[in-house]
Amino acid sequence: MTDDLRPAGTPTLEDVARAAGVSRATVSRVINGVRNVDPVIQEAVRRAVSLTGYAPNRAARSLVTRRTDAIALVVSGAGVDPQPADGQPAGDTYDPETGSSFTAQVFADPFFGRVVTGVVNYLRPRGMHPVLMFAETSRAREDVVSFLRQGSADGALVVSTHAEDPLPGMLTDAGLPAVLYARPARPVRISYVDLAHQDGARLAAEHLLARGCRRIATITGPLDVPAGQERMAGFRDTLAGRGHSYIPIAEGQFTQESGEAAMERLLVEHPDLDAVFAANDLMATGACHVLREHGKRVPEDVAVIGFDDSSAASACRPPLTTVRQPVEAMAAEMARLLIERLSKPDGAATSVIFEPSLVVRESA
Repeated sequence: MTDDLRPAGTPTLEDVARAAGVSRATVSRVINGVRNVDPVIQEAVRRAVSLTGYAPNRAARSLVTRRTDAIALVVSGAGVDPQPADGQPAGDTYDPETGSSFTAQVFADPFFGRVVTGVVNYLRPRGMHPVLMFAETSRAREDVVSFLRQGSADGALVVSTHAEDPLPGMLTDAGLPAVLYARPARPVRISYVDLAHQDGARLAAEHLLARGCRRIATITGPLDVPAGQERMAGFRDTLAGRGHSYIPIAEGQFTQESGEAAMERLLVEHPDLDAVFAANDLMATGACHVLREHGKRVPEDVAVIGFDDSSAASACRPPLTTVRQPVEAMAAEMARLLIERLSKPDGAATSVIFEPSLVVRESA
């Protein structure tokens, strides 16, 4: 650590050392996170830092540690480079079915806000900060890899929205430190966090059966995505084990609009159904909206269960019974795994699987 680049008059390492009653070298070790420092001394240095108002010179620190303390938080898809629609910013894909851009869809989904919250809450106390990036085109994915190769961030936390997304493989092929939210659809040597999706779907199925529901349908997520496959499998297998050999299915895309369209299809084909399990809260909200339009009462006529326990669950009318995915804790664990990888570059890829729980509200 050096103070050579620090403006005159600002607190220095020497000021902190005098206030803490320790050497400059000890202060430097504490600030740089060296572990073999006595906890009592660490606390004294932290108090001195607070007292003096000292802030590490990030430019100087980077010269010593070769770290930026910036982490790329990447929301990635698997689109191709399109010609932008009229009025659409170049580089942002436009979906004619939803009428919105990739970034607009991301910000509309409360799931991503929870991921950001979990990441920021973990990184900020450690003096690290996320840089939000979108990688929905081949050019954007190349930009992410280039950004990391140039040392503009220490590693990447990747939330992928498509089964065919090549970015996780691109990062590992380039030897760049990265952690993925959710198990990759194809084998990639990368650390990830995920949920026991089948267990969550089992909780939903058991709850509907306990309510006495017998004509049960499901709105799945995209069936080319592991989470969509596993939530459907867990739900169907649980019901099959209780004698329900056939479960009507309508595939959705994890959006409210797709949940509405799927619910319309189910009502046409199965007008007497009495329960619906939707593979996320946005689709469940769309299902409730369509049921009301058709004069169906929720839950008296049709019980509805969602998945995630996002803000959409409490905003829905009636409030959704849902399977809780502890997104904030999972995102924080993703950040922890990345920091661990940065400290041990040769460490093996690992996975952490979280358990879901059922949150019972008024819809079922």
